[in-house]
Amino acid sequence: MAAEGDVPLSGSPEGNANLALLIAFTKDDDVSNRDWATMILAMHKINTSEVRDALIAATDDVEPCIRGEALEGLVDRDRDLALPLLARELARDECGYATFKAAHTLAHPSLLGLLENWTNRGGAPWIDDTIQDAISACRAATIGRSRSIS
Repeated sequence: MAAEGDVPLSGSPEGNANLALLIAFTKDDDVSNRDWATMILAMHKINTSEVRDALIAATDDVEPCIRGEALEGLVDRDRDLALPLLARELARDECGYATFKAAHTLAHPSLLGLLENWTNRGGAPWIDDTIQDAISACRAATIGRSRSIS
């Protein structure tokens, strides 16, 4: 229900309690609970220090899909904070799909080489397509920066 927006996550004592519970689930022993909680936090636009801290902590999860979802949420909230965490993730041996979506959204030239290392390594055509989209976005950002400098 929280994913659909049917449960308040802020603006009232009930919403604040729901948010606290959701944040707690990002540290749950059950992978599915951590995954859902991180995804829901990432997709809602709540930008508090508690939410950012939970997303930052989730970038250290053992599950690549959870790390990726956390990165997506961080890119939406604080691009400068997300950049080194995203670079660290792209340097790993295994990344979740959401990591490549986050890289596409961030589109920072410094990610280009890390993304190119993932070419044709996504494990599925649709993931490889997302990796290529992220590479294209980072290349475009590189071109845009060089034009603004000259």
